[in-house]
Amino acid sequence: MKPHVFVDRPLAPEVEQSLAAHCTLDIWTDGDTIPRDELHRRLSNAEGFLTAGRRIDAALLEAAPKLRAVSTISVGYNHFDIDAMKRFGVIGTHTPYVLDETVADLTFALMLGAARRVAELDHYVREGKWKRGDGEQLFGVDVHHAVLGIIGMGRIGEAVAKRARFGFDMTVQYYNRSRKPDAEQRYEATYAELDELLATSDFVVMLAPLTEETKDMIGREQFAKMKASAIYINVSRGATVDEDALIDALENGVIRGAGLDVYKQEPIDGSHPLLRFPNVLALPHIGSATTKTRIDMAKAAANNLIAALNGETPPYLVPEFRS
Repeated sequence: MKPHVFVDRPLAPEVEQSLAAHCTLDIWTDGDTIPRDELHRRLSNAEGFLTAGRRIDAALLEAAPKLRAVSTISVGYNHFDIDAMKRFGVIGTHTPYVLDETVADLTFALMLGAARRVAELDHYVREGKWKRGDGEQLFGVDVHHAVLGIIGMGRIGEAVAKRARFGFDMTVQYYNRSRKPDAEQRYEATYAELDELLATSDFVVMLAPLTEETKDMIGREQFAKMKASAIYINVSRGATVDEDALIDALENGVIRGAGLDVYKQEPIDGSHPLLRFPNVLALPHIGSATTKTRIDMAKAAANNLIAALNGETPPYLVPEFRS
């Protein structure tokens, strides 16, 4: 008898067909928000759960007594209550690797957009403000040959370093929990302690995963060490930066600007103070948001779930569940 799987969002036809060959499916198709009681009802007979970012906690697990595996369509898994999942005997999987190049592209879009004030000057033109004789008020800063500081030299960090070094002739330096000699050689990158990186980089890109150690990792002290001409980019998680400190840094000219794809509260409220700054380029957490990448992520998540329900080790088991 095939295991039963609940999916909390529509899937691409090829992903749905792949899952249906191995499982019986119940797919929620009525929008992003499923009422909690309805979610619990749908999970009551499920052995597998395919989701993307939904909080997996004790309350949910209590409502799903047959659940054996949760597969998230994301690299991050901070929405997993690991202790609760272990207590209930439920494993978790995620989808690393698949989105590395796409997120690296988005990182560069933020760098270029913030440096050359793309969104700000687009509004300037559309609002009819452009006039003959406009000069330095439209100037931005160069990305090419600038110094890039990467915080978190994982797979995405390396993809960003590759673009920076070989596409834009940038000087690449990085801070990481451990040195990456191979990456240093491949991208002519230099390891730097965090304070040194902050003080010497023209662009500071946050790519570290969200952990207890990286929560509010960038705060007032760190912004104070950055160049007044520096641009801060965050494509990691919003909670890695103290947003109040970032607001103060922007308000007081401590840094030049910021490019953000992530926020502590998502979706960010339209009245949030960060959104009042013209030198902040703000995107709605779209790091992996291309059709191909999202389908590839869903395929990887489906393969993870199929393997788990077949009693095999999933390709991308969350590290905390590895024996």
